[in-house]
Amino acid sequence: MSEQDNTQGSVHLTIVDGIAAVVFDRPQARNAMTWTMYEQLGEICERLRGERAVRAVTFRGVGGEAFVAGTDIAQFRDFRSGEDGIAYERTVNERIAQVESLPMPTLAIVEGWATGGGLAIATACDFRIATPDARFGLPIARTLGNCISMANMARVMAAFGINRAKRMLLLAENLPADELLAAGYLTAVVPPAELEATAASLCSKLAAHAPITMRASKEAISRLIQSDLPDGSDLIRACYGSRDFHEGIEAFLAKRRPAWSGE
Repeated sequence: MSEQDNTQGSVHLTIVDGIAAVVFDRPQARNAMTWTMYEQLGEICERLRGERAVRAVTFRGVGGEAFVAGTDIAQFRDFRSGEDGIAYERTVNERIAQVESLPMPTLAIVEGWATGGGLAIATACDFRIATPDARFGLPIARTLGNCISMANMARVMAAFGINRAKRMLLLAENLPADELLAAGYLTAVVPPAELEATAASLCSKLAAHAPITMRASKEAISRLIQSDLPDGSDLIRACYGSRDFHEGIEAFLAKRRPAWSGE
């Protein structure tokens, strides 16, 4: 891979003794996802669906500063209308659904930030462990002025409840690890030095359980969360097609506060 290509980041897969490890590798940008990385994530998930010997999968970001800090904002500069937002959210939904529908149990290992698309990936996993400094959020109300899809909204509400969802989406709060441990979103909060051992212990326990039972249970939960999901294209089109969205992009990249107009 060339130096130029390295700026796009990558998503790696390794499989050792029946445990797969998916790694988001773009530490210079807090592992913010590029289109290339989303494509690689999809390819990895497709491969894992056919790996019958894999009994558990972990997801983790490189660098210790972030799991995944959303999508690379610079890519949104090419968006021209709300239809670009529709296409983007459709792609993200496909990737998140691929993670969620993996037949084996999944574990997100979170250090630092898990925001935007990173929060969606972590939430699509079956379990999450984190370091005490981890923060989880969807701060788009003060950053980009876009919105999330109905499918991801359903996942967020199922995982966090209505009130925490509103704190993340309306107040743009990033919620701390200790609160989410108490809320049941996180399975464990441990110091960085204990992450590897904690993850290994959890994966070992999962690997000993009945694969078909776990697969059926995962699918049943997913079907219930996504059942009778309403269409939200009008909401996505309105946000991504607004002047405020483009103001949010330029403000974020210029590291200044957006001047929202409501248009």
